Amino acid sequence: MNPTDTEDQIRVIDTGAPPERYARGWHCLGLVRDFADGKPHQVNAFGTALVVFAGEDGKLNVLDAYCRHMGGNLAQGTVKGNAIACPFHDWRWRGDGKCAEIPYARRVPPLARTRTWPVAEVSGQLFVWHDPRGGKPPVELAIPEVPTYGDSGWTDWVWNSIEVTGSHCREIVDNIVDMAHFFYVHYGMPTFFRNVFEGHTATQVMRSRPRADAVGVSQSTNYSVESQSDATYYGPSYMIDKLWSGGRDPESAPNIYLINCHYPITPTSFRLQYGVIVEKPVGVPDDQADQIAQAVAQGVAIGFEQDVHIWKNKSRIDNPLLCEEDGPVYQLRRWYEQFYVDVDDIRPEMVGRFEYEIDTERALTSWQAEVDENLAAGRSAFAPNLARTRDAVTADTDS
Repeated sequence: MNPTDTEDQIRVIDTGAPPERYARGWHCLGLVRDFADGKPHQVNAFGTALVVFAGEDGKLNVLDAYCRHMGGNLAQGTVKGNAIACPFHDWRWRGDGKCAEIPYARRVPPLARTRTWPVAEVSGQLFVWHDPRGGKPPVELAIPEVPTYGDSGWTDWVWNSIEVTGSHCREIVDNIVDMAHFFYVHYGMPTFFRNVFEGHTATQVMRSRPRADAVGVSQSTNYSVESQSDATYYGPSYMIDKLWSGGRDPESAPNIYLINCHYPITPTSFRLQYGVIVEKPVGVPDDQADQIAQAVAQGVAIGFEQDVHIWKNKSRIDNPLLCEEDGPVYQLRRWYEQFYVDVDDIRPEMVGRFEYEIDTERALTSWQAEVDENLAAGRSAFAPNLARTRDAVTADTDS
């Protein structure tokens, strides 16, 4: 066969292999309020187990979960003062990793230290810093505050969590450039879609309309009105998405903040978390505003549940076959690679500014025809697997 004749050539998927190391950067473990109860909490992350606890001083600490004495699980222990006591022999470990006391011993061995993880509390969320080389978190990589968190005019977080098995967390990061999946999975019709990568941030700016054949996802029933999303990853695993609901002036401040974050459990599993806070409409009682936030979160959950179903059943693919409207997948993965190499090995092309805008005109024409056909036939756009997926994740989803 002529090597230049592509008519009979078949594209072969390169599945590659997930990296054995875990991404360098800040990772959100969840909400501060869920850890600050004076009890130890186990978090399985980065191929190991961690224990999160707040001492009497209220400070949250994260240590390796397994006691350096005889391997007891500190997450099964008890908080005593500002230390976590092992259930096996009552060795007591402080938040700085030092053993503070062994009640039955005259002295504490000078080498009695365990690994402590750098932590940060930002916007009511707890973060740990992970670096396989043990580097400290640079100031310039700090997670930014959500400016309206804690404001009396805004709700508190509505937070959800799902464990995803059989998948590497690169799958969710790929979504930031994937314009088309917002129609098929998240039930929106993007009218504008642009990406910007620079330094440790990756941004997606999107305007979209709700699908009229997917009632219940969007809070708006005006299907000609656009909403706007300005979403940025800060590092490998934490996204802040500023949202302007349909009809809201995009020149004003956003009225919804969506957090989309995750942390790896193993090379082929991760915990996806997402939460929303919503500006309280003027004159609306707090309980009704909370219901609005719950409804927004449920709309987000519909799309994420379908994402999870797809990730669990798709192939890993290192050489995706792309068309012009698929967006800069390879450039995004080049940006993402910076978190999986040593700091000294970060190349300029991983962190240099890159911009890309997709022409949505053809897609919108095709999608509108599909929506019109569904409406005429009385069909819903909801994927048939959605109900099964929702049932499957309900037991693993925390509101």
